[in-house]
Amino acid sequence: MLEDTRQAPAALHTSSTSSPSGSPDLKAVFNALRRLVRAARRSANELNATLGISGSQLFVLQQLVEHPKVSLGELAALTHTDHSSVSVVVSRLVRRRLVARRPSSHDGRRVELSLTPKGRALLHRAPEVLQERLVAALEGLPKGKLRTLRVLLDRVVSDAGLLPEPAEMFHEPIR
Repeated sequence: MLEDTRQAPAALHTSSTSSPSGSPDLKAVFNALRRLVRAARRSANELNATLGISGSQLFVLQQLVEHPKVSLGELAALTHTDHSSVSVVVSRLVRRRLVARRPSSHDGRRVELSLTPKGRALLHRAPEVLQERLVAALEGLPKGKLRTLRVLLDRVVSDAGLLPEPAEMFHEPIR
């Protein structure tokens, strides 16, 4: 995962605490972020070493087991991402013959995604994917708390000057 190397706004370089070590809350937030990033990195490394696929690819395969014959738009909703990001992941899976794209038997304009036998075989060897645990944890939050978390994370991303572009799925190569 590449980091944004642009300069952060000058206001972010000033400390709002009088302590040189920062506040306990700030330290706890950074530690939580580090644990999330480390877990994502470990998961990605393990999946790549054992199965030769990314966590995002495994997450998509697992969604296709639970929701066969979905469209790309439906898959984007199931993976909590945007159409273009999931499209890139699906294209990689199609190239590896783990997923098939087929016209719907009910509507020729609709393209449905499904697992191939090779994709099913790979899933039998797969561990639980980190994204599933994160989705479960976030869905377990009360709606108001989840909304507050979203608003606060959006603000941190904005205040840090991070690019306002679609977020890629976890640990997919940057396009």
